[in-house]
Amino acid sequence: MNEISFRRNEAHSAAETPRSADQPEGATRLPSKISLVTQYRDLLWRRKWLIAASTASCFIIGVIITLSMTPQYTSKSTLEIQRDGFNIVSVEGVEPKTTPVDLEFYQTQYSLLQSQALAERVAVSLRLPEDPKFFERAGFRSASEWFDNGRLKPGAPSRERRAEIAGGLLLKRLEVNPIRLSRLVTISYTSPDPAFSATVVQSWAQNFIETTLRRKYDATAYARSFLESRLGQLRVKLDESERKLVAYASQQQIINLPANSGQAGDSSTGERSIVADDLVALNRELAQATADRVQAQSRLGNSGATVSETLQNQAIAGMREKRAELAAEYSRLLTQFEPGYPAARALQQQIGALDSAIGREEARVSGTLQSTYRAAVDREKRLQERVNQLKSGLLDLRRRGIEYNIYQRDVDTNRELYNALLQRYKEIGVAGGVGVNNISVVDPAQISQRPSSPRFLINLAVALLIGLGLGGALAVLLEHLNDAIDDPSEVKRVLQLPLLGLVPDTKTDDAVAALEDRKSDLSEAYLAIFTSLTFATDHGLPRSLLVTSTQPAEGKSTTAYALARVLRRTGKSVLLVDGDMRSPSVHHLAGLPNDGGLSNLLAGSDDIEKFVLTPEQGFGILPAGPQPPSAAELLSSGRLDTLLARFGELYDHVVIDSPPVMGLADAPLLASRVEGSVFVLRAHMSRANAVKVALGRLEAGGAHLLGAVLTRYNPKRVGYGYGYGYGYGYGYGYGYGRTESSKLS
Repeated sequence: MNEISFRRNEAHSAAETPRSADQPEGATRLPSKISLVTQYRDLLWRRKWLIAASTASCFIIGVIITLSMTPQYTSKSTLEIQRDGFNIVSVEGVEPKTTPVDLEFYQTQYSLLQSQALAERVAVSLRLPEDPKFFERAGFRSASEWFDNGRLKPGAPSRERRAEIAGGLLLKRLEVNPIRLSRLVTISYTSPDPAFSATVVQSWAQNFIETTLRRKYDATAYARSFLESRLGQLRVKLDESERKLVAYASQQQIINLPANSGQAGDSSTGERSIVADDLVALNRELAQATADRVQAQSRLGNSGATVSETLQNQAIAGMREKRAELAAEYSRLLTQFEPGYPAARALQQQIGALDSAIGREEARVSGTLQSTYRAAVDREKRLQERVNQLKSGLLDLRRRGIEYNIYQRDVDTNRELYNALLQRYKEIGVAGGVGVNNISVVDPAQISQRPSSPRFLINLAVALLIGLGLGGALAVLLEHLNDAIDDPSEVKRVLQLPLLGLVPDTKTDDAVAALEDRKSDLSEAYLAIFTSLTFATDHGLPRSLLVTSTQPAEGKSTTAYALARVLRRTGKSVLLVDGDMRSPSVHHLAGLPNDGGLSNLLAGSDDIEKFVLTPEQGFGILPAGPQPPSAAELLSSGRLDTLLARFGELYDHVVIDSPPVMGLADAPLLASRVEGSVFVLRAHMSRANAVKVALGRLEAGGAHLLGAVLTRYNPKRVGYGYGYGYGYGYGYGYGYGRTESSKLS
């Protein structure tokens, strides 16, 4: 079939499934829903022998292949790869730091581990290009032409070419497996020789470490060479800029001193000019002179200040003290003597002399203050003039210093670049001498004692899985390619027809004899179909009924004959008409002659009783009669309608055994003139696509399809789990197919 025909499970009971609107009430009702697991389970069961054969074949092949394989031994070694080497020359810390580019770094390291260059280096270190046994073990047959008793022949490839081939052969058996969430990586090598595998892994790890160190050294050597060249260029440039600076300073008479010269605690590293230093010093002196002048002016202009100066004068103070003593003595004498007393007169003269001396001394002090003020004014004036001169000189110096500063900045820039590169050159020299290694061997390679392959149990398990998978795939493929109607559920699902009933495969050629036994499976099956047909129309069983099929040998004649027998057992008068005038078969079933029949009546004869035969079964049979030149022309005439009307008057029911639909026009012509048509399908033989075409022709001709009958049905060919037997499907207790179905319960 075009879609995989999955079978339905007994658990989906037909009694629990509601009848669809277009299904006759008495039709066998099938489950409308079925689990996907059940579908695949029964598909695999139907094809169990195919799956078993596929599994057994793959298992045997797996055993043979496994036993014929050469044992292989795998050696492993675990390496730790740091993002950067340990930081020996820096004070920031010894451990390397993690950066966002770790992923790219480690992917690069893994690629380097599997590089052709490293493989060739390992091959050369192990002298593999000169080892014929290595090429033999690796399966490189061309190498046998290079050696003669272990020695190279003259026409052998070059050593570089042999190393390249040996490296490629090593890479084919090498595996690099990073350990997740760690800096560890495992390298492994597999070969028939366990010792050789361990040697290769050890050499691989050692050569990887050496090549890494070599790349670092080469990188620092290149950096040193580059820095040496740049340092030489910058040294020349710095010297030239310094010469230009000195020449310009000499030409412009610019003399600058270091900024910290003579200045304790001054940490500036620039330069300062002499003019600027002089200006700073004169400014300080001018400020002091101005302060002195202001102070002298204040002392001179304030009388109180003058008195204070005289009071502070020691000579004046002494004379005033002496005068006070003499004045006291003079006053004492006047209390005893007259003012003209000689002693009193002498004291008065002394006091006058002291007053004159004090006056002279006070005049001298006042003159000194004036001299001090004038000196301060003169000094301030001189300093101000000098400062003004220096300011003019400094402004001129600054105008000339613009070009000087340009030269100075050029010198400073070149010196900074030179010093920075010189420092970097020294650091690279130190780092290159240390030889930092960021790769270490955590687990060295060991000689394996057990072969890594073939793994007998795993290979057999894989062979079993492959066999099961292949068998299952073949089963699904064959089911997909199978276009036959195998399952009752497909009648409704694929053909959109109600299922009127199932007819079992009785494994007998005498269907008539089986129908004689009312308790036989065949009799019960057609009785169930009759029951379904009683609900096919509003007024019960159709009075005129056509039985047809897609092609011959699908059971339509037997079905028509059996339905006529069942109808007769109900007490109805029945006429069975053999409408297949091309290949009649009803008269064979009844054991009657075919001397005359339907073809005679269609040709014009009106003597129905003459051609209708009544066997011992008690119902009338109208044979097909002689084969006409064109059966389709007879059936398309109005004579057929007249005969059917006449048959309806004489009998309660008319059953017509129609020719097959495919390739003939007879069946659609007959189906359009009866009340209902039954379509017969032969299980496991009727093709869905052909049936759909036949149904389309009937519907196009105006046929009223009542449903389908599935004949020669064998549930054992379908699979377990459906229970479309007679214990349930027909309700008469014979349980055909129950044995298989019960195995699942």
